[in-house]
Amino acid sequence: MTQTPPPGHPWPISFTATCLRATLYILFIAGLAQGAFIEALHYPEVRFSEYGFTELAQSAVLLTASLLLLYTRQVLRVLPTVTLLMFAFTFSSFIREQDYFLDTWVARHTWKVLVTLVIVPILFWVIHERKRFVEEFASYANSFSFGLFAAGVLVTYVFSRLYGRGDFWEAILQEHYVRTFKDAAEEGVELLGYALILIAVIELTLLARRWALARHSS
Repeated sequence: MTQTPPPGHPWPISFTATCLRATLYILFIAGLAQGAFIEALHYPEVRFSEYGFTELAQSAVLLTASLLLLYTRQVLRVLPTVTLLMFAFTFSSFIREQDYFLDTWVARHTWKVLVTLVIVPILFWVIHERKRFVEEFASYANSFSFGLFAAGVLVTYVFSRLYGRGDFWEAILQEHYVRTFKDAAEEGVELLGYALILIAVIELTLLARRWALARHSS
């Protein structure tokens, strides 16, 4: 597998392509926000639950990101260890989002077992191939995709957890506190973070495709 970009790889993209992608990403984010709005307005019985739009959209976004990372690694054959580690992160997050269904239909803590089965062998492989990983990461770290991915992780796993604390919303709403406010805040921010991660993975896939085309043409 190709570890790093080929010599003379084409980094720049046209201004038109940039504007088109930006527009599509804006529409994507707006669509997610509108979906959450419709869920809150018309479906109070499943509002911000495992059967609601927001939770299902989170799972769909994470699964799509995971499949794109597999495509980048297995088909485009670019940055195999970096994309494998990113896949471990996104697919483990996808499994974590299914905790309610797994606990209900399979057994309690099933998701923890599945996450362990995904993460442990992949971490072992990346550590074993750490020199290759460092080389690949040096190529990826300066990309737009990496910045977006880091932002998505921070939004999802740091900000949403702190912003969605029950004590925080109880302090704001006081005697008017209802758990739905907390759930809406946490799940909405989490969905935004996952969306940023997906956009980052899309950008990585497009970048890897340019690298692959450059490799084949050289």
